[in-house]
Amino acid sequence: MDATLSLPPLDQPLDREAYRALLADEMSRQQTRFEAGEEIMTLVTDRASFMDTLLTRLWQQFGFHKVPGLTLIAVGGYGRGELHPHSDIDLLILYEDEPDEVLGLRIGDFIAFLWDLRLEVGQSVRNVAECVAQGQADITVATNLIEARYITGHHPGFAALQAATTPEHFWSSEAFFRAKRQEQQDRHKQFLGTAYNLEPDIKSNLGGMRDIQTLAWVARRHFGATTLFEMTSHGFLNQAEYRELEDCQNFLWKVRFALHMVINKGDNRLLFDRQRTVAQLLGFKGEGNAPVEQMMKRFYQTARRVAELNEMLLQLFDEAILGNSAMDVRRISDEFQLRGRLIDAVEPDLFMREPAAILRLFYQIAQHSQVTGIHSATLRQLREARRKLGCWLQDIPECRRLFMALLRHPGGIGLPLSLMHKYSILSAYLPQWNLIVGQMQFDMFHAYTVDEHTHRLFRHFGYFADPQSRKCHPLCHELFNQLRKPELLYVAALFHDIAKGRKGDHSELGAVDALEFCQLHGFDRYESRLVAWLVRHHLLMSVTAQRRDIYDPDVITDFAQKVRDELHLELLCCLTVADICATNDNLWNDWKGTLLRELFFATQKALRLGLENPPDMRLKIRENQRQAKQVLAQDNFDELTINNLWGDFKADYFLRHSPEQIAWHTRHILEREHPEQPLVLFGKQPTRGGSELFIYCRDMPNLFATVASALDQKNLNIHDAQIMSSRSGYVLDTFMVLEPSGQPVSPNRIPPIKAALEKALQAPGKLVLRSKPMSRRHRQFNVPTRVTFLPHKGEVRHTLVELIALDAPGLLARIGAVFQLCGLALHAAKITTIGERVEDFFSLTTLDGEPLTPEQQQILEERLIQQLAELTEA
Repeated sequence: MDATLSLPPLDQPLDREAYRALLADEMSRQQTRFEAGEEIMTLVTDRASFMDTLLTRLWQQFGFHKVPGLTLIAVGGYGRGELHPHSDIDLLILYEDEPDEVLGLRIGDFIAFLWDLRLEVGQSVRNVAECVAQGQADITVATNLIEARYITGHHPGFAALQAATTPEHFWSSEAFFRAKRQEQQDRHKQFLGTAYNLEPDIKSNLGGMRDIQTLAWVARRHFGATTLFEMTSHGFLNQAEYRELEDCQNFLWKVRFALHMVINKGDNRLLFDRQRTVAQLLGFKGEGNAPVEQMMKRFYQTARRVAELNEMLLQLFDEAILGNSAMDVRRISDEFQLRGRLIDAVEPDLFMREPAAILRLFYQIAQHSQVTGIHSATLRQLREARRKLGCWLQDIPECRRLFMALLRHPGGIGLPLSLMHKYSILSAYLPQWNLIVGQMQFDMFHAYTVDEHTHRLFRHFGYFADPQSRKCHPLCHELFNQLRKPELLYVAALFHDIAKGRKGDHSELGAVDALEFCQLHGFDRYESRLVAWLVRHHLLMSVTAQRRDIYDPDVITDFAQKVRDELHLELLCCLTVADICATNDNLWNDWKGTLLRELFFATQKALRLGLENPPDMRLKIRENQRQAKQVLAQDNFDELTINNLWGDFKADYFLRHSPEQIAWHTRHILEREHPEQPLVLFGKQPTRGGSELFIYCRDMPNLFATVASALDQKNLNIHDAQIMSSRSGYVLDTFMVLEPSGQPVSPNRIPPIKAALEKALQAPGKLVLRSKPMSRRHRQFNVPTRVTFLPHKGEVRHTLVELIALDAPGLLARIGAVFQLCGLALHAAKITTIGERVEDFFSLTTLDGEPLTPEQQQILEERLIQQLAELTEA
């Protein structure tokens, strides 16, 4: 190797800078070779070889070659002779005689010198007995030792270590296999059992490098195979599968190599802010997000192929190593049998001869609940047949009949559909599904690719059917289990996001695809139109609940007119909740659940009364007052005193609050010891999924900005705001606030928050605006601030403003500061955060109660854009 020639002379003192320069030159050479397209296997093995040479020279310079019985050994990935730019360099310094104090210090200096060279070194200093003891107790240590490779020093010591770690003395192949399989299962659970995270870990995700290494470790332990190719000679991989596995490994290695080069450290997470640069370094081209989409699709395809091969081979290893060939083989049809709890095709060429048998396989899985998976031989046959199909499976009439039978079967959307997704049978069935496999979603809202999101949506349907769902989703549990034709909901779910990644509105395009699917699969005209409507409007309920004032009768009437009837409403509700829950694991909370339930029941009532008979708001106001007085009477409040207070409140207050809220507010207002001081209340019980904050005090021009700033300082999120004023100039403002986790405010946090608000409202001085930097993920998104002035329905002369902007710390406080600067009064606010963007609505007037003129609107728009631009640049 050329690097050997430039090593510092052996007889010269250690020169740290010379070694650093040598490492930097080697890194530069490797990057040049990588960009020139050199084979990745050559690059990683050359780097390991270079490191061997460098460490051997340092070993000599430290004089260890003169120490009897001392050996330098590579373990872990370095032991395999594979080294990426910033991979850990795991070393074992093996001794025969316990190092004395002087030698111990020299070994410490050697390791410190490697750290000074900025190498990621992991080291242990042990004798053979200690290695064996540590390895027996820890499978990770055992794996490292099995991969041990001699670098320099006392070779008999290395031979003694190898002899002590053979299967006869150290981790039999059976025990090793069980431990590595369990280790893999635990790792997959840590990564949520999917390869389709939008920010995957190249090494540890399902289908990542670790899954290939697990196969290699097991094969090495049991068969002595040191390469993937050697598995072909033992009959576990055929030549095509070996080439596929090697191709997968090479691609994953390329991505990891490029990632290490880009971030200049040994991190294996393919985060959003790294993906574009990595894709460009790998040679993916195109405008906008095209390079990232191409790279990530290739990554997900690779991960799926690795996961399939890993599952198939581990099954074969289970039979070969543990002897777990199922003895209880029994026929369940002419074509299929059960081997234990795995389904197996009786004939080895069944799917090639008759593609419709592929669908029959999954229908049999639905029919037999004891099935947990597909036998390795059948999985291999399925893989081969899938790749040789001459048409889409949906083009075969028998397949269409079986697919619909599967959707109608009580067990069809569980394991069968999951396996169809896992083994790419959905891609072979639906041409549109094939387009969304591995389709990225460039937002902070989604955690998974489009296809995985839809798959998880179906899992939530399965959860709705379970009695356990009564706790979290009582409404959906009731609605789902009374559906006469749940397949209508399933097809809508299948198509709701299927047009993502295409140009145009994915809801509209998906509705067209769904209509064609329904017509092809024998739905009648009404059912087909219903499914298409659900796809077209799958976001309607979520948007209405989170972005509109659902206590406004006009909003309910408008929504009810779009929904048309209760069947549409029930199906849309189930689809909406499952869609939100499947988006990411932290998005659903009680706040969203309460909003959707209230919208559902208000719409259901409107539909039952008839849209031509809108509710009488005066009757509702009188009923709310009557019930509130009943509650207050229990505490001996005088009706005349109550009426005197309520006479100051406007009708809208009684319309938008429940009797319990009205009674709660009234009690505390009448019991105040210091009427001149602001009243700040937190509800004792979480209301509507969040913590209700009520403020009653003299109105002030910058009240919203003051409250938003104080809550921001306490790291609370405002999710809704009812800004109201009394006839005598008092405010009755209600804020729904949540912790950043989406939970109600922790009880122990309420006293200091309340004290901070009272202080801020008593002396509303200059606003404190936080300048907290945006998160790494937020910085990857560009959401231009957009201000839109909307027409207002009804008699109230307010100016409605829709604001769309990039979410950032302190956003609402700055918006409030702009309202204050422009001399505006805020009457209502609807706060919605969707991933990286906010979509907020504000009802504004001037301080004189007049709507904004066109000139005032322009000034407000300019100042909001300017202020929020400064925030995102912070």
